[in-house]
Amino acid sequence: MMRGVDEKVLGRAQAWLSEPFDQETQRQVRHLIDHDPEGLMDAFYKDLEFGTGGLRGVMGVGTNRMNKYTVGMATQGLAGYLLRSFPGPKRLKVAIAHDCRNNSGYFTDIAAEVLSANGIQVYVFDALRPTPLLSFAVRELNCQAGIVITASHNPVEYNGYKVYWDDGGQLVPPHDNNVIDRVQKTSAEQIRFGKKEQLISTLDASFDKVYIERIKTLSLNPAIISKHADLRIVFTPIHGTTVRLVPSALKAFGFQSVFNVPEQDVVDGNFPTVRSPNPEEPAAFDMALERAREVDADLVMATDPDGDRVGVAVKNTSGAYELLNGNQCAALLTYYVLDQWKKQGKLQGKEYIVKTIVTTGLLSEIAAAHDVECLDVLTGFKYIAEKMRQLEGEKRFLCGGEESYGFLVGDFVRDKDAVITCCMLAETAAWAREQGISLYELLLRIYTEYGLYVETLLSITRKGMKGAEEIREMISGFRHKTPDYIHGKTLARVIDYQKGIDRDLYLDEEHPVDLPESNVLQFVLEDGTRITMRPSGTEPKIKFYFGCRTKLEKASDYDKKRKELLEAIEKIKADLEIG
Repeated sequence: MMRGVDEKVLGRAQAWLSEPFDQETQRQVRHLIDHDPEGLMDAFYKDLEFGTGGLRGVMGVGTNRMNKYTVGMATQGLAGYLLRSFPGPKRLKVAIAHDCRNNSGYFTDIAAEVLSANGIQVYVFDALRPTPLLSFAVRELNCQAGIVITASHNPVEYNGYKVYWDDGGQLVPPHDNNVIDRVQKTSAEQIRFGKKEQLISTLDASFDKVYIERIKTLSLNPAIISKHADLRIVFTPIHGTTVRLVPSALKAFGFQSVFNVPEQDVVDGNFPTVRSPNPEEPAAFDMALERAREVDADLVMATDPDGDRVGVAVKNTSGAYELLNGNQCAALLTYYVLDQWKKQGKLQGKEYIVKTIVTTGLLSEIAAAHDVECLDVLTGFKYIAEKMRQLEGEKRFLCGGEESYGFLVGDFVRDKDAVITCCMLAETAAWAREQGISLYELLLRIYTEYGLYVETLLSITRKGMKGAEEIREMISGFRHKTPDYIHGKTLARVIDYQKGIDRDLYLDEEHPVDLPESNVLQFVLEDGTRITMRPSGTEPKIKFYFGCRTKLEKASDYDKKRKELLEAIEKIKADLEIG
């Protein structure tokens, strides 16, 4: 036995040295066995988990990698579940889209081949497309499912596989667990390869036009856009899928001064101009901000590789560009949409918005002020889509968002949509300008009206088997030994979404949590400060969310008050011994 390699792992690897695995796969596995014991361990110590969000992992050979066979097994398992779920003579349909990542096109071809070999009609986009367009396509083409090949903003070596159901939303119970069970029972020997070309159709630019025309119907103030069509916008897709669609959509809305970042318009899965293609990372904005200063832009926007999330920068009161976080963008959009629906007399009393449990409470305040219901769901936009499906025909969804830069306006897409968000942010900026203020000043107005909310996120990464265990132990420790005080404030409530219990420590009462079970723990302090912790469902990390609130009497106090809240959050981290 190889030194440092578990015998069981070696046996799993050796099983890949014969058919049905092809010669190139066998060669690469043999290289790991002979020369790279550490790499062999990581590639074969477990199966790449098909979770509720699908697959996501490092590309390469092995059971714990994204490759022809793990993608093939996922697709074969999905095909089997679809054929069981939709029996009858009707031909099943699945749409597939992919992002700019290395091998995304290859994995798309594998998925299309396996689905067609199972007798399923497949619609494949002729080139890379944003994730929300796939959601739209599932609904528009009356598909039973959809697949997106993407790893979102993960590092270059990653890719992923997300599954959507017939409503255009990502898999939720019971379908998520049923598909997972089916995939887990599928072996490489059961994969049906053998493409049936007659069952594969191509979606081209004409379908993009249908999508953009639908987005135009969301505009609330086309006359104001026409008046401020010269609003100067810098946009970058960071080498990703929105390279054509966002500029086209902004133009369709009426914006005439959209400036690109030429170096980042190049589609490239290696993301050569950034360390990370994540709009949450300030460094990802460096080139866009340089361009913004050149053209004196009013608004700067950057989308992630698969085009479902947007990062934003605007000029602050000093004239310097400042990055807004996902909570701030969600607050601006929610305020604008609800304000205009109310002023235009569109509210009928059955409208609602949705946010996740880690998203700013400011959205709840804005909704309440406009007599619009605000619903909380678990972290993940699929739960927002699930709520939309549950309430379809009864109530009207206006908008919804999550702190991780995802937002949606309207209901014809069932996932966060960067194309829609870019257009609506630009319209909000034009509306603010019509009132003689900037987007940044509009945000300050919201804070003075509803209170200053400050939120931060701390992610702690732990890789490999050992890291996964450390993450489990970390959240288990907080669950079983809760502190009485944090930063001098009494712990007032403990909400354990895994146990489904909301415990009021003041009244010594417990109440059920009306949400599905999830490994999330939330502390609420006496002053309303919230600390939420949860392991990531897609990455080897645990995330800590912090949210504080205070009054903001006047906009000029913003910097001072924000600094005070940020300092309080740092003291909370120290008390919890994290960071």
